[in-house]
Amino acid sequence: MSVLEALGILAAGMAAGTINTVVGSGTLITFPTLLFFGYPPVVANVSNTVGLVAGGVTAVHGYRAELRGAGAALARLAPASLVGGIVGAVLLLVLPAEAFQAIVPALIALGLLLVVLGPRLQRRALERHEAGIPPASWHAAALLAGVLVAGIYGGYFGAAQGVILMGIMSALSSEPIQRLNGYKNVLATIVNAVAAVTFMVVAWDRIDWRVALLVGLGALAGGVIGSRVGRRLPPLGLRALIIVVGLVGIIKIVWFS
Repeated sequence: MSVLEALGILAAGMAAGTINTVVGSGTLITFPTLLFFGYPPVVANVSNTVGLVAGGVTAVHGYRAELRGAGAALARLAPASLVGGIVGAVLLLVLPAEAFQAIVPALIALGLLLVVLGPRLQRRALERHEAGIPPASWHAAALLAGVLVAGIYGGYFGAAQGVILMGIMSALSSEPIQRLNGYKNVLATIVNAVAAVTFMVVAWDRIDWRVALLVGLGALAGGVIGSRVGRRLPPLGLRALIIVVGLVGIIKIVWFS
């Protein structure tokens, strides 16, 4: 590995850690970078997933203020992310690369639609709450199912997992968007962590540890930067950024497939 290649991977990891913390979709930076340097797709994806766990840790720490009192909610959602991450990681190792090409852009598009509709849906939820009307019984089940699907997707590829999670939670939760961003960071980190562990157990020989280390070091710093930037964005600005990044992700995935 040349010095230029190492610096490029390190910088990509930092950019990915930053954008993952604020929005999600950091893999859309690191994955093409690794392909550019000649790494096989599965090796690039697996090594990238292992490396990005470090950025998730600093992102969660950066959003600790927004996560105060969220233990009960996260305890309900975390198992879905845990199971989804394992399933997605296994699917990556057993399915052909073309298997999810059609569904990935559709999932991101659905997530963006939910981000756009989120404020209206949240207002309706607040009105029901103020009127003493309990939330619809299907919301909790739909939220769990959505987090599970996002976890499977995240364990398989990961790009725009945050966009999908934010869309689902915006539509089915009345929590403020910055608090939901904190939830997203926790759940996405769980998915990346369990997928990374799965890869270490099942596909140790497919991990390039130099790449994982460089991506991890960059993402570690990026998580700190992203938590400082993301927490200062107003709700409208954060939603707009999510939409822009999601659209870029769809274009990239469709273009490269």
